Amino acid sequence: MPGIDEARKFVPLNIAVLTVSDTRRLDDDTSGATLVERLEKAGHRLADRAIAADDVEAIRARVTGWIADPGVDVVITTGGTGFTGRDVTPEAIAPLFEKHMEGFSAVFHRVSYDKIGISTIQSRATAGVAGATYIFVLPGSPGACRDAWDDILVHQLDYRFRPCNFVEIMPRLNEHLRRGGR
Repeated sequence: MPGIDEARKFVPLNIAVLTVSDTRRLDDDTSGATLVERLEKAGHRLADRAIAADDVEAIRARVTGWIADPGVDVVITTGGTGFTGRDVTPEAIAPLFEKHMEGFSAVFHRVSYDKIGISTIQSRATAGVAGATYIFVLPGSPGACRDAWDDILVHQLDYRFRPCNFVEIMPRLNEHLRRGGR
């Protein structure tokens, strides 16, 4: 049965949060605040927090900087995953992925379906790995951020979670770089 193995010690991660929005500022960014509150409550550290305009280059530049930063283990973005002309977060970030995490999108939509029904199809939530950094691309609503964190990320970003979790494989994410190949 999945759950927390109390014999294992919690390993705090450094998590950066990016809100993608043309209208939000840090003082009224409820989705970013929801993620920060939850990651800190879980025992992780906020590595950085920023807001980027709905612009492919601005989003990609911020995330690329965090991927290159050895002090960032995980990047979570919120916003820009819909279908309007300004929704470009997946287009900005997906090309950075060395490996796509199709299972995240599938599970996110399953969780979301239980909360909002068929409207979940309006999200292009995605995830992947780049430069040994996990990246999760979430919709821009506080509810979607709560669902992704509470039902998926809080478990997978906890070393104690069994039968497996993302933390225990982190040291092996860049094996291809150490071997000199892809």
